Amino acid sequence: MIEVRVTSVIPAEVGRVWSVIRDFNGMPAWHPLIDDSRIETGAPSDQIGCVRQLTLSDGAVVRERLLSLSDFDRSFAYEIVEADIPLLNYAAGVALDRVTDGEITFGRWWAKFDAPPGKEDELSRLVADEVFQAGFDALKARFE
Repeated sequence: MIEVRVTSVIPAEVGRVWSVIRDFNGMPAWHPLIDDSRIETGAPSDQIGCVRQLTLSDGAVVRERLLSLSDFDRSFAYEIVEADIPLLNYAAGVALDRVTDGEITFGRWWAKFDAPPGKEDELSRLVADEVFQAGFDALKARFE
């Protein structure tokens, strides 16, 4: 099993950052890789078990299920249900922490998954750089 972890410091108060990423259906508003998102069956986007269908900028489609969401911990976890990208047994999560030395946020984004043989490095880089780091970079730019 592959494990990817990316951390970042975002120049904004944690509550402001959480208000942006908390919406499980809101990624197109802040992540450059995501062109469209819709919650299937019209469920609320904070309902555990809801499934979002993401359309990526290259046209690929990824369906993800919300596994947990905590306003107290400012975190959520999700899994891929189906994807055009061969990320197998994919489970991931995001958490935000208040940095006590200033009004900044420490973000953590992690995933565990399997990949087809020979695709491990390529998919690890994709997740780490094009998904996680690109998302954090977009959040940093939004709040600078």
